[in-house]
Amino acid sequence: MDADTTIQRDYAAARLQLPRGTAITVLHIGEAATALAVGRDAMPSAVLSLAIGSQKTAAAFFKHTPPTPGEIENAILVVEDEVTLARSVVAGNMALFSADPALQAMADLVGVRGRSMSIDTIERLFDLLAALSQGRPAASAGIPDTPSFAATLLILREFMHHLGFAEIRW
Repeated sequence: MDADTTIQRDYAAARLQLPRGTAITVLHIGEAATALAVGRDAMPSAVLSLAIGSQKTAAAFFKHTPPTPGEIENAILVVEDEVTLARSVVAGNMALFSADPALQAMADLVGVRGRSMSIDTIERLFDLLAALSQGRPAASAGIPDTPSFAATLLILREFMHHLGFAEIRW
């Protein structure tokens, strides 16, 4: 299934969870791109594709497993630039949704129960990634040391942080 079809399907599913007129943003972090759909009605008012994805970002920046602090910092600079492109379509006070299994797996890693994860939880996960990049053993960090996990977490963190989302739901 392509990214456009995925984001349209995910938007329709999220839309069913809230009253009509409630503003939502639906996020899909794909391998090659990150897509988002925003709106208040049955169909999104805007769909945007960002040139960052789990595999693409990992391949471009993460030459080590786990990535080094410098590699993470370089990736952040590019991801921030891409995420800020979404400011034109994301308005304040929107609910953020995703159906990405990778994001749900992150919640499972930190013991989140329920159907949402806060920005504080994302920041704690990112702190674990930072510790891993500085030499902490993966087993003690409790998170995967794979480049794609690091890229997905980084994209989610920057998206939520720079666009002002307090939580993500699924």
